[in-house]
Formats: sequence, structure tokens, C-alpha cells
Amino acid sequence: MFQMFGFGGVACPRCEHQNAGDSGYCAQCGLTLGAPRNEPVFRENRWIPGPDDLAVFFGVEQLSGLFVKTLRVPATTRAYILQAGQATEVPQGEYEIEGFFTRLNHLLRNQHAEILITRTAAMPVEFSLDDLLTAEHLAIGARFTVSVKIEQVSAFAQHFMTMPGAVTSSHLRELLEPSVRQLAAEFIAGQSIRDMSGNRDLRPQLDERLQGSLKLRLAQYGLAVVQVDTLALRHDKFDAHQARIGTLWLVADERHVKLEHAKQLDELYNDEEWQRIRREEQENRLRYRRQELRQDDSIEKAELTLQNAERLQSLRAREIDLYGRIVDSKSRKQALERGAGDIVNELEHELAKKGAAREDESTEWAHLRHLAQLRMRTELEVAQQGALEMRQLAQQRFSHQLLQQQIQNKIAQALGIEDESRKRAELARLHQAQQAANERQAAMEAEQHKAQWQSLTLANAAHKREAERIAEWEEQLALDRKRDLLRTDMLKDTGAKADAEEINQKIETLRRGGAQQDSIAQHEKLLRTIDADGRHTRQSQQIELEAEERRHALRQQEQEAAWQQELKRLGHERETQFAQQAHEAELARIEISRVSTIGNLSDTGKVALAAGPNAQALADVMKTQVHASMTPHQLAALASVVAATYSVTPAEAARGAQERVDRERALRDAEVDKDRRHQLDLLGMQNDVNKAALASQSALGTGVAQGGAQVRYDQAPRPLVRMCPNGHRAGPNDKFCAECGAAIQP
Repeated sequence: MFQMFGFGGVACPRCEHQNAGDSGYCAQCGLTLGAPRNEPVFRENRWIPGPDDLAVFFGVEQLSGLFVKTLRVPATTRAYILQAGQATEVPQGEYEIEGFFTRLNHLLRNQHAEILITRTAAMPVEFSLDDLLTAEHLAIGARFTVSVKIEQVSAFAQHFMTMPGAVTSSHLRELLEPSVRQLAAEFIAGQSIRDMSGNRDLRPQLDERLQGSLKLRLAQYGLAVVQVDTLALRHDKFDAHQARIGTLWLVADERHVKLEHAKQLDELYNDEEWQRIRREEQENRLRYRRQELRQDDSIEKAELTLQNAERLQSLRAREIDLYGRIVDSKSRKQALERGAGDIVNELEHELAKKGAAREDESTEWAHLRHLAQLRMRTELEVAQQGALEMRQLAQQRFSHQLLQQQIQNKIAQALGIEDESRKRAELARLHQAQQAANERQAAMEAEQHKAQWQSLTLANAAHKREAERIAEWEEQLALDRKRDLLRTDMLKDTGAKADAEEINQKIETLRRGGAQQDSIAQHEKLLRTIDADGRHTRQSQQIELEAEERRHALRQQEQEAAWQQELKRLGHERETQFAQQAHEAELARIEISRVSTIGNLSDTGKVALAAGPNAQALADVMKTQVHASMTPHQLAALASVVAATYSVTPAEAARGAQERVDRERALRDAEVDKDRRHQLDLLGMQNDVNKAALASQSALGTGVAQGGAQVRYDQAPRPLVRMCPNGHRAGPNDKFCAECGAAIQP
């Protein structure tokens, strides 16, 4: 896993020995060729990384070859020796060879090993971003420092130590800048500038967001983000001539930045400008939403939205925050004070379009909060899926950038090879690997485009599910209203009970007055009828309402279960797709490593690893190359060796070779003679055909002349022109054609 390959034909960075072999190690001191030139490490044997290096790594053919001088490991350095698939940390101190192997007695002094030298403290890497946008599309400039250190040596070695070299701050900046930009843009685009200007915890929140996300992304590569510091966060306002009017410092560290043109937010924009900014924010949000909702199954129609996928994710985070403010607010006034006025107006407009009946203020606010909760749930589901997808895409981009950096470093080291033929071969192989990496990058971009389109499909499905949830909620409201009506009917039944009580009193009065039994019976029957009818009506309504509520609950559970199953299916498809892409990237990396390994093999190793037919052809080519480079005396000596091997004298070997040559020549002459005879036969057949054609033409011409032309005797007859069977002109006395040699008829 930790095997590294150097370049042959370069000077050793430690002893300056000129190496012409292909072993990858210095023939004099055993250091891996192509190692970075670090004066303290290789000349003084003091293991300390450079001022701009996070880590330095190289290899030695034998571990004992390190002790050309006393080995020193300073207190500011962490050093590791990688041997036999295990990493051993070397404690700080000074070592001679015997004391070193006595203290670290599990290391093998005569075996190959790799050395990793890194810092004890984390290395800060600075980033400067000037094109971040807030929720209002106002530009924000930011400066960060990300402190990085090596945490898992084995994972770091697997991904970075594929060849001797160093990891510098510029390498880390190039690798981390896309991730830092994406995370910072998402955080800032999800907030308004007014919210950020009034947020005292803005810096720790941004630092925590960046550190947590970067830590997750870099964990598998053996790197850890120890700390993130936001040095500056500012907004500059310019006039029509691009002259700076003022600067709003959202975050400022006076130790690192110089505060210039500092102004408060209300000093930069007046009320009219704020209204214009709010309108633009709302228009942008609605425009992005319309673009997202208009997507269908056509990838071509999704181009515009795909170009703004990160912006959509930020807008979604902004809406989640605003919906959360509404849900947490107890009244409309409180929501407006928290800055959610635009969303409140939008939700009120939607409720009004649905034709909802006017309720009291508390009930209407409860309905609006519930609608905001449904919206927030949908946006959270889409945002979670989008965050997972973007994290996986970022990891793929990081891995590919790391691979491209490794190829570039190998190209830079190959340029130092002094042997021109070796340099050309190495550069050709590396350029081929670079082309394969570029093709992989194009394929990755196409796959990312497809994945983002699938995320849009998920967003549309989530909005469809949101509409179903709103419909379910409206049905639940209708059921609640029915239950309220049923309670009202029960109250009306109280009036019916009063009527029944009045009838009972009349019955008692009739009984005391000695009324007839028929009249009393009629009143009692009326009483029983009223009571039974009321109970039946209430029971029927209650049963119908309970059945409808159960159907509604079951339908809601089924739809929710189907949606959760769809989310799981989409998540599984996405994970499968990314796993396949990661597998393809790993195969590409292995193929590049395999080609590099084969390129560094000796000729014997190439023959040993080649397939049967290829091995035979490769052996013949190599034999021919060897023979071509031999002198006549060497060839004669080789002939003597071959003759002695097969127990024949040189004369017999020469005679046998001559006989083989004669046999091959006879076979070749026979084949040539056969081809010549075949060509003559074809020529004879062609002559016969031409002769028959000429005879037919001659007969036809004679017939025409006799039938339609009169002979004039006053003119001398023309001389007869003789022709050969092939149509060539011949003289009057020629017996054979001078051009083709055919016999001429007299």
C-alpha cells in the first residue's frame, strides 16, 4: 500500500550521484530518486518539513541507509517510518544507528521503508473569496484560514504517498478551495445582510459550519481540520463609476485586516434602496422556483437550473430558516418582527386563493403556521438529499484533483531525468495518464450533471408530495368542521330533550286530570319516537364520521409510506451511482498505477508479466535489439556459444544455415514461377478474347463495305495495315509483334 516508485536517470538529491539505472533508487546511498530537495532532511539528516510544507515523504532501499549522519527529530516534528504495511512513529530526539534499532527493534534495517515527516502543530492555509452572494444578491468578500494536520497516517499514505514528494500549502489551497467556496457560499446565501449585520455569533457559526463540513470530507484522506478562523467578512458598495462608497464589516479582525471606509448598514442604503433590494430578492427567489417547477423529464430543459444548483440549495436553506421563524412565532406581528414578512404574505395569499373561510385571528394564524410547517418539511427533505449529493460530489472532485496533482508532480519530476530517451518515454507515459484523467473528468462532469438533474426530479416529486399533504390537511380540516357540526347537533338534541321533558310533564298532567289512556299513549309514543330518532341520527353521523376519519388516516399513512419508500429508493440509486463512480475512479487510479509500475519494470519483468503470445513477441523484439547492439566479434562469439550448446561445429552450423537459406530460396522461386505462369495463362486468355473480338469487327466491316459502298477504280488502293491479335500495329514483313511478342498471321 505504501510502495512508491522513483525515476531512474536522475541525480540523487542527497549525494548528487548520477544514476543511469531504472531501479528508482540511488545506486550510491539508496535514497528514492525523485525525492524533494530539502536541505535539512537530506544533507543534515535533521527531519523537519519546510516552512511551506505540511509533509515531506520519501523512501530508502534499506532502512539502515538513513544513518549517513546522526538522525535528529526536533520537537516540532512528527516522523513516521512505514514498513511492511505498518506505520511506526519515531519519538523526538537524536539517534545513532544502533540506538535507533535497539529502541525500535521491530523495524528491519535491511528492508525497504518510506519516511513521512510532518508538523506537530496544524498548518494554516489562507483563502480569499470575493464573489459570495447574500440572499439579496449583495456581494460579500471573505477571508479564512483553515488549519490542517495529518491525523490518520495510513489513510494519508494511501492517497498522497504514491511517489516521493511534499504536500505544500499551495497544494492544499488548490484542493480545498472548491469545498471552502461551496460551503461559505451556501452559508452566506442562506442569510440576508441585515440578519448577518445584527448577528453577534456570525463568526463562530460560520467557523463551526466550515470546520464540521471540511472535517467530514477530509477524514477518509487522513487529514483533520483543527480550526477555522474567519478573518474578514465585508460588503462593499460602489457607485456607477465603480468607486467605493463605503464598506460594511460583518466580521473584522483588526490584527489581520485594515478597516477602511467602515460604515453602518443604514448609512449605506436608504429606505428606497432597501425596498428595491427586497423586490429583487423576491423576484430572484420566485424566478428560481419557477425554473425548478417547470422541469420535466428532458435534461436539455434543465440546463439553466443545473447551472444554478448551488444557488437553489442556498435559497432552499434561506426558506427553511424563514419558515422556521414563522413556526416559532406565536402571532403575525412576531413573525414580521423576525423578518419573515415576505413568506407570511405569500402564505396568506395562498390560503386566500384556496377560498378558506374567515376565522378568528388565532385560528387563521394556526392555519398559516401549519402551512409553513408543511412547506418547511418539504424543503428539509429536499435539502437533506441535496446536501448528501453535494458532499459526495465534493469528495469525488477532491479525489480527482488529488490524482491530477499527483500526475503533475510526476511530470515535474520526470523533467529532471537526464537521459533523453528515458525522459521521453516517461513523459509519454505520464501524458497518457494525464489524458486518461482528463477523460475521466469529462465523464465525471456528465455524471454530475445527471445527478443534479435527478435532484431536480426529486425536488419536483417532493413538491408534489407537499401538495398531497396540503390536500390531506384540508381534508382533516373538513373532518374537524364536521365534528364541530356534530357537536352542534348534540347541543340541539339538548333542546329536543327539553321538548321531551315538556311532553313528560303534559303526560303527568293528563294522568292527574284523569285523561283517557289513548291520549296518554299517543304522547308517550311521540316521546319515544323523538328520542329514538335523535339517537339514530347521532349514531349514524358518528359512525360515518369515524369511518371517514379512519379512511383519511389510512390514506395518509399509505401516501406517506409510499413517499418514504420513494425517498429510500432514490437514495439507494444515488448511493449505487456514486459507489459505481468511485469504483470506476479507483479502477482508473489502479490502471495509472499499473502502467506506471510496468513502465518502471526491467525488461525481464515485462516479459515475465506479459501474456504468452505477447511475451514471445516481446522476447523476439528484445533479442533483435540486443543483437543489433552487438559488435561482429560478439556475434561470432555468440555463434560459437550456440554451436557448442547444440554440439555442432561452426562450419556445420553455417552449412545448416546455408541449406535453410537454399530451401527458403527454392520455395520462394517456386512461388514466383507459379505466379508468372498464372499471369501468362491470364494473358493468353485475354489474347484469345481480343482475337475473337477483332475477327467479329472485321467481318462486320467487310459486310458494311460490300453492301453500301462502291469501289472507285480511279484511285489507288490503300496499303493493307497488319495488326497483331492484341491490336498492335505491325510491319509488312513482321512475323511477331514488337510490343507483345504475339505471332502475326500471314
